Amino acid sequence: MTVLIGAAMSALDVSIENIALPTLKKYYDIPLSLDEWVAMAYMLTLTIFLPLFGRLADMFGRTRMYNLGFIIFTIGSALCGVAPNIEFMIIARITQAIGGGLLQANSIAIITQSFPKNELGKAIGIQGAVQAIAMAIGPFLGGLLIKLNLFDTHWRSIFYVNVPIGIIGTFAALLILPKDKKIKVKEKMDYAGSATFAAALLFLVLALNEGRKLGWESDTILTYLSLFIIFFGIFITVELKFEYPMMDFKLYKIYDFTAGNITGFFSYYVMFGILFLMPFYLENVAKFSAFTAGAMLTPIPITMSLVAPLAGMLSDKYGSALMTSAGMFISAIASFCLIFSGMNPHAGVLIAEFALLGLGMGLFTPPNNSSVMGCVPEERLGSAGGILNMMRASGRVFGIDLSGLILTSLTAAYLSSKGFKHINTGSVPYQIKENGFMHGFIIVIISFTVLNFISAILSITKKGRTKMAKEHFLSE
Repeated sequence: MTVLIGAAMSALDVSIENIALPTLKKYYDIPLSLDEWVAMAYMLTLTIFLPLFGRLADMFGRTRMYNLGFIIFTIGSALCGVAPNIEFMIIARITQAIGGGLLQANSIAIITQSFPKNELGKAIGIQGAVQAIAMAIGPFLGGLLIKLNLFDTHWRSIFYVNVPIGIIGTFAALLILPKDKKIKVKEKMDYAGSATFAAALLFLVLALNEGRKLGWESDTILTYLSLFIIFFGIFITVELKFEYPMMDFKLYKIYDFTAGNITGFFSYYVMFGILFLMPFYLENVAKFSAFTAGAMLTPIPITMSLVAPLAGMLSDKYGSALMTSAGMFISAIASFCLIFSGMNPHAGVLIAEFALLGLGMGLFTPPNNSSVMGCVPEERLGSAGGILNMMRASGRVFGIDLSGLILTSLTAAYLSSKGFKHINTGSVPYQIKENGFMHGFIIVIISFTVLNFISAILSITKKGRTKMAKEHFLSE
């Protein structure tokens, strides 16, 4: 329950602030490009520091780092609530993300070390259900708090709501979570590896986020990509030489760990890519209202939250390979069905397909997390949890940015083939615009289907390799 408080709070914050972005833009009287940094600052900080936070937990204690995460997240939330200007808000969001990263990197590690192997899937499934529910209700709760304007706080209440939860979580963590075991070997901090990895990932994510706006051949984007290559090359060199690296490459010799992280990345890539693209399709092509489009997408997180605990329990009984591969095959079927939606889809059919996708993701996620965390030695649980959460966070970023890039590029190519090279001039007939969008949309959905199918194949091959790989790791 203590860990679930942190899991719910950090997941809720990912989705709740999006509903307030238009309000913040108007309140601070800022351009959209600056308003977007309220969300981007949180996302960037969370993504680039998750492996480091996991490593710190292995060095200094997971419970200690988790407690610190509660404190920092609560302080960051309060600072967001009092932010007098957008610059202060962005700094407060970075503070919040540091706390959220410490919570995310350590929550699954604490669960793994606290539960026996035959109950691990169930425990992680319950955590996944709580996170899915929190993300699903985030936009609704955010809109309600802004509308109610409690104590004349207006939009600030969406950040203040975290403060009492964080205080309760902090005291619960101090009183309930198990004390950290004494670290047998005092390891040195890999400052160079941590800094170069964070820099590399930062420039890669910046390039993906800004590429569509600035153009992929712009000097800024090319500079970002060049810096990513340089810093990542330095990072690899440093890690191979350092005795206690920030990212232990020996973990990747464990087949289940590597396959689980790759499929975890793909699953978040697909899910968040669909959640990003579908509103454009539902509103601009299918002509549903914004409210209806949002309501139609809620079966994805709701079905996930209902299925996740059951999937975890079944994986404890029948193994993770069966559940993860079944989940990805079901997700592949769901995304395949979306290919044939057309310009006049039936709302009931779409809702059923979204629910099917949520079912597949719910069957996949807890058993996959359980298999990744269950195949590493206890002294590396923090590092494993940090990497796992980083891969999923990266999947969310890449899923939104790359699917958007593919869609806009293919749409532009289609319009160009019809003699319209300037999409925003208003001279393109509406029917051709729709056809151009659908051309790109269908290809993107096909790519999602392929990734789901690849994930299913990788998942089914994991069975029986964990013990052997783990023994190999420990022998070294």
